[in-house]
Amino acid sequence: MKKIRSTALAAAPLALALALVLAGCAGGTADTSMPGMGGGSSAATSPPTAVKGDFNAADSMFATMMIPHHQQAVEMSDMILGKTGIDPRVRDLAQQIKDAQAPEIEQMQSWLTAWGVDADSGMNGMEGMHDGMMSQGDMTALDAADGADASRLFLEQMIVHHQGAIDMAQTEIADGKNPDALALAQAIVKAQTAEIASMQELLTQL
Repeated sequence: MKKIRSTALAAAPLALALALVLAGCAGGTADTSMPGMGGGSSAATSPPTAVKGDFNAADSMFATMMIPHHQQAVEMSDMILGKTGIDPRVRDLAQQIKDAQAPEIEQMQSWLTAWGVDADSGMNGMEGMHDGMMSQGDMTALDAADGADASRLFLEQMIVHHQGAIDMAQTEIADGKNPDALALAQAIVKAQTAEIASMQELLTQL
């Protein structure tokens, strides 16, 4: 009996050590999989899926349509900034519009890239919609105008343009999902509503 008991006692440390090694391996595997993995969930390990799950059709429509809308506003502003004889208040407004909307274009383009949405689909989606976009004839008329006529025409066109942007932003606020897109839509409504009031006031003074 003593011999059998001695053999069992001698084997116990070996079994314990083996168990500890195996437990250590298992613990090591779990630890290496945890950092930055969100508990190992598939959503956390797949950034594109997580990003795509954070927007809906209204968000993508808002961005794809607002990008060309903003681009035209920047183009109109550049026309005014490139002319002489423009009322200084109108020139300041044009610069303000350009400074605000150019970064917003880049922001929305980055969203579409993350969402895997074609940015060029915006112009097709705007066909037949009341969005305040100027026609080619409108743009040609603004480009050809000078002095006070150009200042007045810019204000008249930009008021309509802003009203279209506000309509689009309000649709996003009602139907959108993405927090960043919703925040931008709210900012557009606030800023462009104030700019419309300023432009309407300027029109009475030119």
